[in-house]
Amino acid sequence: MRHLVVTRAGPAMTVQDGGRLGMLMEGLSRGGAADSVALAEGAALLGQSVDLAALEMAGHGGAFTVSDTTRIALTGAPMRADIDGKSLPWNASHVIAPGQTLTVGGCEKGTYGYLHLGGGIATQPILGSRAAHLVAGIGGLVQAGDRLPLGPDARTEPGLVLGVDDRFSGGAIRIVESAQSALFTASERARFEATDFTRDVRANRMGVRLTMEGEGFAADRQLSILSEVIVPGDIQVTGDGTPFVLLPECQTTGGYPRIGTVIPADLPAVAQAGPGALLRFRFVSFEEALEAERRHRTMLRDLPRRPRHAVRDPRDMPDLLSYRLIDGMISAHDT
Repeated sequence: MRHLVVTRAGPAMTVQDGGRLGMLMEGLSRGGAADSVALAEGAALLGQSVDLAALEMAGHGGAFTVSDTTRIALTGAPMRADIDGKSLPWNASHVIAPGQTLTVGGCEKGTYGYLHLGGGIATQPILGSRAAHLVAGIGGLVQAGDRLPLGPDARTEPGLVLGVDDRFSGGAIRIVESAQSALFTASERARFEATDFTRDVRANRMGVRLTMEGEGFAADRQLSILSEVIVPGDIQVTGDGTPFVLLPECQTTGGYPRIGTVIPADLPAVAQAGPGALLRFRFVSFEEALEAERRHRTMLRDLPRRPRHAVRDPRDMPDLLSYRLIDGMISAHDT
């Protein structure tokens, strides 16, 4: 079996896929990649299933070698990357051979970068997924010295690039009303929409803390709220008025009031907002949210058709002579 060998690992590197569906009633949140769009982008660049597992790198990457020639793709938050010192473009697929070293540095913007491998990371599934769920104690951090098994890869085509929209700098986020939105007065909800929030440095795969100037937010009768089901995207407001946006590894129940819920299409942008990034929230109707979800799913479905061939430098093409560089017939007498 082929392997990815981790020779150096960043502080919060995990194996992730789409997570575990249908486990909420068992007390286990879905988990999975913080940026689900990045998973789909990597699958499109490698022409493989979006269900395959990849390496999620939070803030910083690491150094890697392979046991066999392997196709890779880099997506998510842009990071500095090179193979043996030669810089690699992001949102693109490449090939790494045995004896070469892939080095991935820190984020240039955003939070979560992803390393995808041809055939996917083939660690043993647990409860139907290979995703590490650190809060639940499923899986763990990837460490230097780990040898991650890779699945079979029947394809060979590298050198594809994919244009992506910027979801790594914060910006406008759409939310819908949540179970306790009505406990916040209309003026309080309007103030929430008008507030510029900053993504705090205190964030992880459970949630993102938001900071702002001025007073915190409060709900009526918030001390009498019973714990109930919560989901990724919910915006909980703690006792001191600080909002937290919950992410894929959040708890499954909670008693803090929720002023709103981020729509699924915008949740990757919240997860990817780097420390200090500005975020603003806007309430939308359920009809608008459903339309946004429809467009989002259409975009994901169309991703496999969007990668294009990268322009390659002939000096870096050892197989250059295998290409038909001149074709057809010409006449010296044609004018």
